[in-house]
Amino acid sequence: MCRVFAGQDPEGYRQINRSIRIDGHSTSIQLEGTFWALLDEIADSQGLTTPKFISKLYDEAIEINGAIPNFASMLRTTCALYLRGHRPEMDELTPKREAA
Repeated sequence: MCRVFAGQDPEGYRQINRSIRIDGHSTSIQLEGTFWALLDEIADSQGLTTPKFISKLYDEAIEINGAIPNFASMLRTTCALYLRGHRPEMDELTPKREAA
């Protein structure tokens, strides 16, 4: 077995619960420590706190898809996409100005 995977720090896969306010409701999300660290990194790269990033992601996903069957899984796949090099385009991060 590959020691890189088998010998990893158990803290990385320890389940951690965080309470976050989404759409005006307090909710608890349970993810492994590694995913929380990645979400912190993603949020920081966009100039947001992790709770603000998660709330914004939730709102945008609802707007696009109408529903999210498993939000914790969506957060994990968000981390996978990030690790694969998917990043928002700069124009997506900049608020659009409304025409006067």
